[in-house]
Amino acid sequence: MTASVALTVRGAVAEVRLNRPGVHNAFDEQLIAELTETLQALDADAAIRAVVLTGEGASFSAGADLNWMRSMARASEADNLADSLKLAALMRTLNYLSKPTVARVNGAAYGGGVGLVACCDIAIGVDGAKFSLSEVKLGLVPAVISPYVIAAIGARHARRLFVTGEVFDAAEARRIDLLHDTVAADQLDAAVERSLHWLGKGGPVAQGEAKRLALAMAGMTAAQQQELDAGNAALIARLRVSAEGQHGLGAFLDKRAPDWAREG
Repeated sequence: MTASVALTVRGAVAEVRLNRPGVHNAFDEQLIAELTETLQALDADAAIRAVVLTGEGASFSAGADLNWMRSMARASEADNLADSLKLAALMRTLNYLSKPTVARVNGAAYGGGVGLVACCDIAIGVDGAKFSLSEVKLGLVPAVISPYVIAAIGARHARRLFVTGEVFDAAEARRIDLLHDTVAADQLDAAVERSLHWLGKGGPVAQGEAKRLALAMAGMTAAQQQELDAGNAALIARLRVSAEGQHGLGAFLDKRAPDWAREG
């Protein structure tokens, strides 16, 4: 166990648990680094056949940590770019992991948390989970996670959710294909185990190739992704230091409405 990520290995299955329950498993620089390192180590471990990603406590992941956001609001565009590239590397590592991945969505997923769900091969969530891509409320956009979210839910749903920032429930997440299945909270582990049961029947080499095949046929390769990530990271870095981004971040951190927000 590390400060931000807990790893449990049961036979050929690794469970990776975001371990910041006090802040709803929000991202900060440490969690991003530790999660990336953990996933890379599991990818290289021939004994691991599947990876389950989940959150400790009541939430899956609330997205960006407030203190991390505060530091990024004060940072230069160059520092924001470096920070965004690290998040992009995390998403890319998860999306192109050579092992099958299962998102065990135990609660709310916001912002980057939605990105993690979209990067997993199989996503199962509890009925009460809530989701949002709320970046526009801060004068920002979900740039780094956008390729994975769009691949999961399609451009049509993404256009709506990217521009509204609305909160949606697990039933809607399943309808638009962010989740493959939704279950009662007391059935979540059993549902994950059913997926692991079927995953255990496939050849590990074939599963890795099948995953790469599906991604490639959808136009997604790791090499192309890295080029795309550079542009998306530059976009969010630019927006964070823009006048609107600075105002939106400041309003959010001060717990007040930004000037553009309508009442009601």
